[in-house]
Amino acid sequence: MKKYKVAVVGAGAVGIQMIRILVQRKFPLDELRILARSSRTIEIDGQKYAVQETKPESFDGIDIALFAGTEGEKGAAVVFGKEAVSRGAVLIDNGSDYRMDPEVPLVIPEVNGEVLKNHKGIIANPNCTMAVLLMGMAPLHKAFKIKRAVVSTYQAVSGAGAKAVETMKQQMALVLKGEKVSDFGGFPDRIAFNVLANNWKIEEEGYSNEEWKVIKETHKILDPSIQMTVTTVRVPTFTGHGESVWIETEKPITPEAARDILTKSPGVKVVDEQSMFKGSSCPMPIYAEGENDVLVGRIRKDLFNPHALTFWAVGDNLRKGAALNAVQIAETLAANNWLKK
Repeated sequence: MKKYKVAVVGAGAVGIQMIRILVQRKFPLDELRILARSSRTIEIDGQKYAVQETKPESFDGIDIALFAGTEGEKGAAVVFGKEAVSRGAVLIDNGSDYRMDPEVPLVIPEVNGEVLKNHKGIIANPNCTMAVLLMGMAPLHKAFKIKRAVVSTYQAVSGAGAKAVETMKQQMALVLKGEKVSDFGGFPDRIAFNVLANNWKIEEEGYSNEEWKVIKETHKILDPSIQMTVTTVRVPTFTGHGESVWIETEKPITPEAARDILTKSPGVKVVDEQSMFKGSSCPMPIYAEGENDVLVGRIRKDLFNPHALTFWAVGDNLRKGAALNAVQIAETLAANNWLKK
Protein backbone atom coordinates (compact mmCIF):
# COMPACT_ATOMS: atom_id res chain seq x y z
CA MET A 1 0.00 0.00 0.00
CA LYS A 2 1.25 3.43 -0.91
CA LYS A 3 1.99 5.69 2.04
CA TYR A 4 1.64 9.44 2.26
CA LYS A 5 3.30 12.36 3.97
CA VAL A 6 0.55 14.24 5.81
CA ALA A 7 0.66 17.61 7.55
CA VAL A 8 -1.91 18.64 10.14
CA VAL A 9 -1.93 22.42 10.51
CA GLY A 10 -3.36 23.53 13.84
CA ALA A 11 -3.11 21.75 17.17
CA GLY A 12 -6.38 22.87 18.75
CA ALA A 13 -9.54 20.81 19.28
CA VAL A 14 -10.06 19.93 15.60
CA GLY A 15 -6.36 19.39 14.87
CA ILE A 16 -6.07 16.98 17.79
CA GLN A 17 -9.09 15.10 16.51
CA MET A 18 -7.53 14.90 13.03
CA ILE A 19 -4.38 13.36 14.48
CA ARG A 20 -6.41 10.95 16.61
CA ILE A 21 -8.58 9.87 13.67
CA LEU A 22 -5.63 9.39 11.31
CA VAL A 23 -4.19 6.98 13.87
CA GLN A 24 -7.48 5.29 14.71
CA ARG A 25 -8.36 4.66 11.07
CA LYS A 26 -4.81 3.54 10.25
CA PHE A 27 -4.38 6.03 7.43
CA PRO A 28 -1.29 4.94 5.42
CA LEU A 29 1.17 7.45 6.87
CA ASP A 30 4.72 7.69 5.70
CA GLU A 31 5.15 10.78 7.86
CA LEU A 32 2.88 12.88 10.08
CA ARG A 33 4.02 16.48 10.37
CA ILE A 34 2.16 18.65 12.93
CA LEU A 35 2.35 22.39 12.39
CA ALA A 36 1.09 25.36 14.41
CA ARG A 37 1.91 28.98 15.27
CA SER A 38 4.67 27.88 17.66
CA SER A 39 6.72 24.76 18.29
CA ARG A 40 5.93 22.62 21.33
CA THR A 41 5.12 19.08 22.38
CA ILE A 42 1.57 17.80 22.74
CA GLU A 43 0.21 14.52 24.04
CA ILE A 44 -2.74 12.70 22.49
CA ASP A 45 -4.02 9.41 23.90
CA GLY A 46 -0.73 8.81 25.69
CA GLN A 47 1.41 9.48 22.62
CA LYS A 48 3.67 12.54 22.46
CA TYR A 49 3.96 14.52 19.24
CA ALA A 50 6.38 17.27 18.27
CA VAL A 51 4.69 20.40 16.90
CA GLN A 52 6.69 22.58 14.51
CA GLU A 53 6.25 26.25 13.72
CA THR A 54 4.48 26.65 10.39
CA LYS A 55 6.68 28.01 7.61
CA PRO A 56 6.43 27.83 3.81
CA GLU A 57 9.13 25.17 3.69
CA SER A 58 7.15 23.09 6.20
CA PHE A 59 5.14 21.78 3.25
CA ASP A 60 8.09 20.48 1.24
CA GLY A 61 7.39 16.85 0.35
CA ILE A 62 3.87 16.87 1.85
CA ASP A 63 1.18 14.98 -0.09
CA ILE A 64 -1.87 16.01 1.94
CA ALA A 65 -2.20 19.07 4.18
CA LEU A 66 -5.14 19.05 6.62
CA PHE A 67 -5.80 22.60 7.83
CA ALA A 68 -7.62 22.81 11.16
CA GLY A 69 -6.68 26.28 12.33
CA THR A 70 -8.02 29.81 12.40
CA GLU A 71 -10.10 31.18 9.53
CA GLY A 72 -9.73 34.58 7.86
CA GLU A 73 -6.94 36.57 6.29
CA LYS A 74 -4.59 35.94 9.22
CA GLY A 75 -5.48 32.23 9.42
CA ALA A 76 -3.15 29.46 8.31
CA ALA A 77 -5.27 28.37 5.33
CA VAL A 78 -5.04 31.83 3.75
CA VAL A 79 -1.45 32.55 4.77
CA PHE A 80 -0.01 29.13 3.90
CA GLY A 81 -2.67 27.28 1.90
CA LYS A 82 -1.67 28.18 -1.63
CA GLU A 83 1.98 27.90 -0.64
CA ALA A 84 1.32 24.30 0.40
CA VAL A 85 -0.41 23.61 -2.92
CA SER A 86 2.43 25.20 -4.91
CA ARG A 87 4.83 22.79 -3.19
CA GLY A 88 2.79 19.78 -4.28
CA ALA A 89 0.33 19.20 -1.43
CA VAL A 90 -3.41 18.78 -1.72
CA LEU A 91 -5.02 21.17 0.76
CA ILE A 92 -8.08 19.97 2.71
CA ASP A 93 -9.35 22.98 4.63
CA ASN A 94 -11.71 22.70 7.58
CA GLY A 95 -12.43 26.44 7.67
CA SER A 96 -14.73 28.66 5.62
CA ASP A 97 -12.12 30.46 3.53
CA TYR A 98 -12.55 28.39 0.35
CA ARG A 99 -16.01 26.84 0.74
CA MET A 100 -17.90 29.10 -1.62
CA ASP A 101 -15.12 29.41 -4.20
CA PRO A 102 -16.65 27.93 -7.39
CA GLU A 103 -13.27 26.36 -8.22
CA VAL A 104 -13.11 24.49 -4.90
CA PRO A 105 -15.10 21.30 -4.25
CA LEU A 106 -17.10 21.36 -1.00
CA VAL A 107 -17.32 17.72 0.00
CA ILE A 108 -19.02 15.22 2.26
CA PRO A 109 -17.65 11.95 0.85
CA GLU A 110 -20.84 9.91 1.41
CA VAL A 111 -22.89 12.63 -0.31
CA ASN A 112 -20.84 14.01 -3.21
CA GLY A 113 -17.44 12.33 -3.03
CA GLU A 114 -17.29 11.93 -6.81
CA VAL A 115 -16.56 15.66 -7.26
CA LEU A 116 -13.13 15.12 -5.69
CA LYS A 117 -11.74 13.73 -8.92
CA ASN A 118 -11.90 17.21 -10.46
CA HIS A 119 -10.15 19.11 -7.67
CA LYS A 120 -7.48 21.70 -8.46
CA GLY A 121 -5.42 21.28 -5.31
CA ILE A 122 -7.79 22.79 -2.74
CA ILE A 123 -10.75 20.98 -1.16
CA ALA A 124 -13.11 22.42 1.44
CA ASN A 125 -14.72 20.75 4.43
CA PRO A 126 -18.28 21.97 5.08
CA ASN A 127 -19.48 23.83 8.15
CA CYS A 128 -19.77 21.53 11.17
CA THR A 129 -23.58 21.65 11.05
CA MET A 130 -23.64 20.56 7.43
CA ALA A 131 -22.30 17.03 7.73
CA VAL A 132 -24.89 16.28 10.42
CA LEU A 133 -27.67 17.83 8.36
CA LEU A 134 -26.86 16.42 4.94
CA MET A 135 -26.06 12.92 6.10
CA GLY A 136 -29.75 12.77 6.93
CA MET A 137 -31.11 14.91 4.10
CA ALA A 138 -29.08 13.62 1.15
CA PRO A 139 -30.37 10.01 1.05
CA LEU A 140 -33.95 11.28 1.32
CA HIS A 141 -33.35 13.89 -1.38
CA LYS A 142 -32.06 11.20 -3.72
CA ALA A 143 -35.15 9.06 -3.16
CA PHE A 144 -37.91 11.66 -2.85
CA LYS A 145 -36.40 15.00 -4.04
CA ILE A 146 -36.62 17.61 -1.30
CA LYS A 147 -38.34 20.84 -2.32
CA ARG A 148 -38.16 22.71 0.97
CA ALA A 149 -36.50 22.33 4.36
CA VAL A 150 -36.91 24.05 7.71
CA VAL A 151 -33.89 23.50 9.96
CA SER A 152 -33.24 24.45 13.58
CA THR A 153 -29.82 23.66 15.03
CA TYR A 154 -28.79 23.08 18.64
CA GLN A 155 -25.03 23.61 18.47
CA ALA A 156 -22.54 22.59 21.15
CA VAL A 157 -20.04 25.10 22.51
CA SER A 158 -17.04 23.10 21.26
CA GLY A 159 -18.05 24.31 17.81
CA ALA A 160 -16.78 27.71 18.96
CA GLY A 161 -13.42 26.28 20.04
CA ALA A 162 -11.64 25.01 23.14
CA LYS A 163 -11.72 28.43 24.83
CA ALA A 164 -15.51 28.48 24.54
CA VAL A 165 -15.70 25.17 26.38
CA GLU A 166 -13.59 26.54 29.22
CA THR A 167 -15.72 29.70 29.31
CA MET A 168 -18.88 27.65 29.77
CA LYS A 169 -17.28 25.57 32.53
CA GLN A 170 -16.27 28.73 34.39
CA GLN A 171 -19.70 30.29 33.95
CA MET A 172 -21.45 27.15 35.17
CA ALA A 173 -19.31 27.11 38.30
CA LEU A 174 -20.24 30.72 39.03
CA VAL A 175 -23.96 30.18 38.45
CA LEU A 176 -24.03 27.08 40.65
CA LYS A 177 -22.46 29.14 43.44
CA GLY A 178 -25.12 31.80 42.95
CA GLU A 179 -22.67 34.36 41.61
CA LYS A 180 -23.22 36.69 38.67
CA VAL A 181 -21.55 36.04 35.34
CA SER A 182 -19.97 39.24 34.06
CA ASP A 183 -17.45 37.82 31.59
CA PHE A 184 -19.22 36.33 28.55
CA GLY A 185 -15.92 35.19 27.01
CA GLY A 186 -16.76 35.93 23.40
CA PHE A 187 -20.41 34.91 23.64
CA PRO A 188 -23.02 37.68 23.28
CA ASP A 189 -24.47 36.73 26.66
CA ARG A 190 -24.19 34.03 29.28
CA ILE A 191 -24.07 30.54 27.74
CA ALA A 192 -24.21 28.59 31.02
CA PHE A 193 -27.73 27.18 31.47
CA ASN A 194 -28.90 29.36 28.59
CA VAL A 195 -29.42 29.17 24.81
CA LEU A 196 -28.25 31.80 22.33
CA ALA A 197 -29.99 32.43 19.03
CA ASN A 198 -27.78 35.48 18.53
CA ASN A 199 -24.38 33.77 18.79
CA TRP A 200 -23.42 34.72 15.22
CA LYS A 201 -23.27 37.98 13.32
CA ILE A 202 -26.62 39.00 11.85
CA GLU A 203 -26.40 39.69 8.13
CA GLU A 204 -28.80 40.33 5.25
CA GLU A 205 -32.51 39.63 5.70
CA GLY A 206 -31.96 39.18 9.45
CA TYR A 207 -30.24 35.80 9.04
CA SER A 208 -26.97 35.14 10.85
CA ASN A 209 -23.81 34.26 8.94
CA GLU A 210 -24.12 30.72 10.35
CA GLU A 211 -27.65 30.42 8.95
CA TRP A 212 -26.49 31.66 5.57
CA LYS A 213 -23.70 29.05 5.62
CA VAL A 214 -26.25 26.28 6.07
CA ILE A 215 -28.32 27.57 3.15
CA LYS A 216 -25.45 28.25 0.76
CA GLU A 217 -23.52 25.08 1.55
CA THR A 218 -26.63 22.90 1.16
CA HIS A 219 -27.16 24.48 -2.23
CA LYS A 220 -23.56 23.86 -3.30
CA ILE A 221 -23.31 20.29 -2.02
CA LEU A 222 -26.83 18.97 -2.57
CA ASP A 223 -29.18 21.05 -4.72
CA PRO A 224 -29.52 24.83 -5.28
CA SER A 225 -33.28 24.47 -5.84
CA ILE A 226 -34.05 23.51 -2.23
CA GLN A 227 -35.89 26.33 -0.45
CA MET A 228 -34.64 26.69 3.13
CA THR A 229 -35.40 28.44 6.38
CA VAL A 230 -32.73 28.06 9.06
CA THR A 231 -32.40 29.05 12.71
CA THR A 232 -29.07 28.32 14.40
CA VAL A 233 -28.85 28.22 18.20
CA ARG A 234 -25.90 27.73 20.57
CA VAL A 235 -26.82 25.46 23.49
CA PRO A 236 -24.89 24.64 26.70
CA THR A 237 -23.68 21.18 25.70
CA PHE A 238 -20.00 20.39 25.26
CA THR A 239 -19.96 18.22 22.12
CA GLY A 240 -22.57 17.10 19.62
CA HIS A 241 -24.72 19.26 17.36
CA GLY A 242 -28.43 18.46 17.29
CA GLU A 243 -30.70 19.45 14.39
CA SER A 244 -34.45 19.44 13.96
CA VAL A 245 -35.26 19.03 10.27
CA TRP A 246 -38.59 19.31 8.45
CA ILE A 247 -38.59 18.44 4.75
CA GLU A 248 -41.19 18.66 2.02
CA THR A 249 -40.66 16.38 -0.97
CA GLU A 250 -41.90 16.09 -4.54
CA LYS A 251 -42.88 12.45 -4.04
CA PRO A 252 -45.05 11.30 -1.14
CA ILE A 253 -42.87 10.20 1.79
CA THR A 254 -43.58 8.05 4.82
CA PRO A 255 -41.57 7.56 8.03
CA GLU A 256 -41.29 3.86 7.23
CA ALA A 257 -39.76 4.51 3.81
CA ALA A 258 -37.44 7.18 5.19
CA ARG A 259 -36.31 4.88 8.00
CA ASP A 260 -35.57 2.08 5.54
CA ILE A 261 -33.46 4.37 3.35
CA LEU A 262 -31.55 5.93 6.25
CA THR A 263 -30.87 2.52 7.82
CA LYS A 264 -29.08 1.52 4.61
CA SER A 265 -27.15 4.81 4.25
CA PRO A 266 -23.40 4.72 5.02
CA GLY A 267 -22.42 6.90 7.98
CA VAL A 268 -25.96 7.06 9.39
CA LYS A 269 -27.33 5.16 12.36
CA VAL A 270 -31.08 5.19 12.93
CA VAL A 271 -31.85 5.41 16.65
CA ASP A 272 -35.42 4.68 17.73
CA GLU A 273 -37.45 2.07 19.56
CA GLN A 274 -36.58 -0.50 16.90
CA SER A 275 -32.84 0.15 16.99
CA MET A 276 -31.78 1.20 20.48
CA PHE A 277 -28.31 2.73 20.71
CA LYS A 278 -26.44 2.71 24.01
CA GLY A 279 -29.75 2.10 25.73
CA SER A 280 -31.52 5.06 24.13
CA SER A 281 -34.37 5.29 21.64
CA CYS A 282 -33.49 8.90 20.75
CA PRO A 283 -30.31 10.50 19.37
CA MET A 284 -28.56 12.56 22.03
CA PRO A 285 -25.29 14.55 22.11
CA ILE A 286 -23.93 12.41 24.97
CA TYR A 287 -24.30 9.32 22.77
CA ALA A 288 -23.04 10.95 19.57
CA GLU A 289 -19.79 12.14 21.18
CA GLY A 290 -16.88 10.06 19.91
CA GLU A 291 -19.04 8.35 17.27
CA ASN A 292 -18.33 8.49 13.54
CA ASP A 293 -21.95 7.98 12.50
CA VAL A 294 -24.64 10.64 12.48
CA LEU A 295 -27.54 9.49 14.66
CA VAL A 296 -31.02 10.03 13.20
CA GLY A 297 -34.31 9.46 14.99
CA ARG A 298 -37.71 10.92 15.87
CA ILE A 299 -38.71 10.25 12.26
CA ARG A 300 -42.37 11.16 12.00
CA LYS A 301 -44.88 12.28 9.41
CA ASP A 302 -46.24 15.76 8.98
CA LEU A 303 -49.82 15.30 10.14
CA PHE A 304 -51.16 17.67 7.48
CA ASN A 305 -48.92 17.01 4.47
CA PRO A 306 -48.28 13.57 2.91
CA HIS A 307 -45.23 15.02 1.16
CA ALA A 308 -43.48 16.04 4.39
CA LEU A 309 -41.86 14.61 7.49
CA THR A 310 -39.64 15.62 10.39
CA PHE A 311 -36.53 14.01 11.85
CA TRP A 312 -33.96 14.75 14.55
CA ALA A 313 -30.23 14.29 13.85
CA VAL A 314 -27.22 14.48 16.16
CA GLY A 315 -23.54 14.20 15.29
CA ASP A 316 -20.15 14.79 16.89
CA ASN A 317 -19.25 18.23 15.54
CA LEU A 318 -15.52 17.66 16.11
CA ARG A 319 -15.52 14.32 14.26
CA LYS A 320 -17.98 14.00 11.36
CA GLY A 321 -18.59 17.73 11.58
CA ALA A 322 -14.89 18.48 11.09
CA ALA A 323 -11.90 16.15 11.56
CA LEU A 324 -13.40 12.84 10.46
CA ASN A 325 -14.89 14.31 7.31
CA ALA A 326 -11.50 15.80 6.37
CA VAL A 327 -9.75 12.47 6.90
CA GLN A 328 -12.45 10.71 4.88
CA ILE A 329 -11.75 13.13 2.04
CA ALA A 330 -8.06 12.19 2.25
CA GLU A 331 -8.99 8.50 2.27
CA THR A 332 -11.19 8.94 -0.81
CA LEU A 333 -8.42 10.75 -2.68
CA ALA A 334 -5.90 8.05 -1.80
CA ALA A 335 -8.21 5.12 -2.57
CA ASN A 336 -9.09 6.47 -6.02
CA ASN A 337 -5.63 7.84 -6.88
CA TRP A 338 -7.10 11.35 -7.16
CA LEU A 339 -4.36 13.21 -5.33
CA LYS A 340 -2.88 14.73 -8.44
CA LYS A 341 -4.49 17.99 -9.53
